[in-house]
Amino acid sequence: MKQLLDFLPLLVFFGVYKFFDIYAATGALVVATLIQLIATYALFKKVEKMHLVTFALVAVFGGATLYFHDDTFIKWKVTIVYALFAAALIIGQLIDKPILKSMLGQEMPVEDTIWARLTWYWVAFFVACGLVNVYVAFSLSQETWVNFKVFGLTAATLINTVITVAYLYKHLPEEKKKELE
Repeated sequence: MKQLLDFLPLLVFFGVYKFFDIYAATGALVVATLIQLIATYALFKKVEKMHLVTFALVAVFGGATLYFHDDTFIKWKVTIVYALFAAALIIGQLIDKPILKSMLGQEMPVEDTIWARLTWYWVAFFVACGLVNVYVAFSLSQETWVNFKVFGLTAATLINTVITVAYLYKHLPEEKKKELE
């Protein structure tokens, strides 16, 4: 259920874009992201910081897109979100509070060096996605960008998540691997 809620705004954006235009899709994205926050709170009695930051950025950049009738703002939102994720991971690592470890460390007890490698891997991934987004958004057609945003970035994130889990599993202590089997 939680994963469906995470993808709901993206699916709404894509669906509305296919039937209308980028401006209707952007308005729908803002509304769907707000509904996602409300539904998440109603179901789980908490909202993650990532969802709040994402909603704030969607509201600001989506609002600017609608107000100025310029899709440049919504296109930049993607890169800014990725830059913020990368920055948060870097800061967490530098102040010795690795974010990935705090999120997954209970279930995946691996050495700190493994968490550090994964952190830098995800930093590189987010930076690369942000840069590729800028290229696609401002060098290719709007439709290509929407498809890239919805399918390309989503697929890349899912693939990297699978790679991360496999890497963590490889480095788990044997007794933990037996627990998970």
